[in-house]
Amino acid sequence: MMLFKILFRNAFHNKLRSSLTILGIAVAILAFGLLRTVISSFYAGVEAASTMRLVTRNAISIIFPLPISYTEKIRQINGVKTVSYGNWFGGIYINERNFFPNFCVDPTTYFALYPEFVLDEAQKKSFLTDRKGAVAGRKLAAKYGWRAGDTITLKGTIYPGTWDFVLRAIYKGRDNTVDETQFFFHWAYLNEGVKRIWPGYADKVGFYMVGVTRPDIAPEVAFQIDESFKNSLAETLTETEKAFNLGFIAMSEAIVTAIQMVSFVVIFIIMAVVANTMAMTTRERTGDYAIMKTLGFGAKDIIILIFGEALVITFTGSLMGIVLTFPAAKIFSRELGTFFPVFLVSAKTIYMDIAAAFLIAFLAAIIPTHHAIRIRIADGLRRIG
Repeated sequence: MMLFKILFRNAFHNKLRSSLTILGIAVAILAFGLLRTVISSFYAGVEAASTMRLVTRNAISIIFPLPISYTEKIRQINGVKTVSYGNWFGGIYINERNFFPNFCVDPTTYFALYPEFVLDEAQKKSFLTDRKGAVAGRKLAAKYGWRAGDTITLKGTIYPGTWDFVLRAIYKGRDNTVDETQFFFHWAYLNEGVKRIWPGYADKVGFYMVGVTRPDIAPEVAFQIDESFKNSLAETLTETEKAFNLGFIAMSEAIVTAIQMVSFVVIFIIMAVVANTMAMTTRERTGDYAIMKTLGFGAKDIIILIFGEALVITFTGSLMGIVLTFPAAKIFSRELGTFFPVFLVSAKTIYMDIAAAFLIAFLAAIIPTHHAIRIRIADGLRRIG
């Protein structure tokens, strides 16, 4: 107990300097935590991906469609439990700033494949029976103040024109890792409009979602699907949902790498700040350490004092930074929820914050400790007074 009192007294001997250092550490840990959370949010879809689902798309690129006639052929393959399909619609709500993911899907099979999207049974029935019906995530509905029964108009980009929908259901996530910012409507409704305006583009889907009976047979089922359409006019590429999501992240790999580098640069900078603080503190206490040596205290005691002081300063600032990370992440998620629908501070991020605090304290105290141990008693006492 006495040791802790000494460490805290030493750490706050110069209150202004210590306070500014702690504030700098808190800001750095806050920035580090947010940056690591941004990286985690990029991989949220990968972590939430089911091992029971496959994605089939055009082998050339996802921008090229597949015939709707593939549905029955895929369903007949051994190991396939459920087949659904859909298109990326890419509609805009009011203006270009209101971006959110919107898809047309086969509603019955799609929501059967995604039990993590929880719908009220009455609302679900209303949605299924209304060709113009739509489903929105809870966060998306809250952002725009939508209620069940509201008419929502999207401006088509891929499919030009204005498209009216009636919001029939609002889904919520089964847990906090589920994206609640998506918008779904009936594929048949879009297909009817396409038949009227662009008949040549009708009866096409952008992707198939395939549910398998067991996770261990997923690779075999994927191979069989692709073999079934080999040498056809629209060959397929089937992969696990996780691999499919990783493919999208690969497109942003440079951004993710840059964020990772910045997060570590932040830690390096604050480490230099703490090292400077410890160096100044050690120089001021040179006489104290000389007296300690005169009284019989050894190198071990001096090491404990300097490293302990570094830990007190670093962990005080780190604790403040960790505590501030949660409300900051909540604000960040609210403001940029469309781009980062799942923005949660994970336990891994907290562990990395703590590890960073240990690393900062250890590295920042090495040189001052080495200097304090090597100083001779006569030289130290000469500085007193």
